[in-house]
Formats: sequence, C-alpha cells, structure tokens
Amino acid sequence: MIGKSLVVSSLVALLLLAPPVMFSQGSSQKSTLIINGQSTQVPVIQVNGRSYVGLEALADAVHGSLSYSGTMVALSVPVGSATSASTGAGSVTSGPASAPGMPSNQGFSRGFLNAGIEQMSTLREWHTALATAIQNGIPLSAGLLAPYRAQATTNLRLASVAATTPSDRSAYQLLSNEFENMAKLSDKYINKRSNLSYISPDALENDDLNQRIIACGHSLGAMAASGQFVDDGSCN
Repeated sequence: MIGKSLVVSSLVALLLLAPPVMFSQGSSQKSTLIINGQSTQVPVIQVNGRSYVGLEALADAVHGSLSYSGTMVALSVPVGSATSASTGAGSVTSGPASAPGMPSNQGFSRGFLNAGIEQMSTLREWHTALATAIQNGIPLSAGLLAPYRAQATTNLRLASVAATTPSDRSAYQLLSNEFENMAKLSDKYINKRSNLSYISPDALENDDLNQRIIACGHSLGAMAASGQFVDDGSCN
C-alpha cells in the first residue's frame, strides 16, 4: 500500500513544478521509481538539479486516478487494508491497521469522487453568479439563478447514486448540506430583491451563511485532493 506521507510528498513536489518554458531546458528520461519495494518505469524530468514526474505517470505508478474540474485536479490513491508484495521475498505484508476504536477508512470510490468534484464545481459557479449579481447591482431573480440550481440538483442526485463506500456516503451528506445552504443563500437575496430591500455590494462579506459555504467548499476540496473523508465541522 502506498503510504500517505509518500503521496503527500509527491503532490508537494508536483505543485512546485517550474513553468512550462523551463522544462524545455531540462532533460527527460525513463527512470525506475521504487515505491514500497515495487518498481515501475516512469518519465522523469530534470530541472535545475531536481527530479519531477508528471501527474499522469504518478497516478499510474500508484494505481490511482486523476479527476479534473476547472482549475482543480484530484489525485485519488487506493488506501485501506490492501496488501503489497515484497520484492524478491514472495511474502505479503498488510497495510497499517486502524488505531483501536477508529473505523477503517476505505476512501472515496472513483465514481463518487468524479461526481462530487462536478457538484463542487457547479456550486462554485452558482455562488459566483450570485456574488457577481450582488456586487454589480444586477437585479436578482429566481430565473437568473435557476440553471445553476437545476444543474446542482442533478449533480447531487448523481453523487447519491455513485456513493458506494462509507466515505462516499458520509461525504455525500456534506455535499447535500452545502447544496441546501447555497439554496438558502440564493433565496435570501432573491427575496430581499423582490421586497425591494437594499442589498449592499459587499453584503456577502458580512453574511455568516456565506462564510459557512466558503469554509465548507474549502473542506470538501481538501477531501477531494486527499481522497479521504475528514469531517472538520465546516459543512455541518
């Protein structure tokens, strides 16, 4: 099993990649990457004395998967009690056991992760449309935001169908909470507009519900990136 620290270290290295123009100055070659005693051939690029491997190659090496949504990239790595063979010894060693009293975390299924990221992207677009209208004094109406609400409703249903693991189902509940809060935030300002109440351009900055939605979005994004369910209370 690929250790979490290894995956995190790999992701940190990938985030520090130099701009594309610099890669033309580096050299690319096939190198052997050894992970937990198992070796695989991956293309490695040398830049300024440092070694880098692409996201696709890393995902393939750890038998993971990549999901894309806008500017978000999520690397999902299989975790749990899967076993890994020791090179040359023919023996099998189990992954680290859960601490006493702690439930086993199977991580997210690929289908749910993709559906969840798509829902998060739609909710973000919905929030951006609402914020843009408020900041620029654009008349708010249910019709203006209806396409975002409809798409988010569909995506939430798809995420529900895709949820198969305990982590999927737990994360789905938080996605559902985020959807409900976004709907409440939209209705709040649509009603204000229909009642001809004044809406300050910076109204969202001092709105507690809006801040909760932003915090929950960050929490869900972190979970998608790690492939693990961690409830920090932001979405409750």
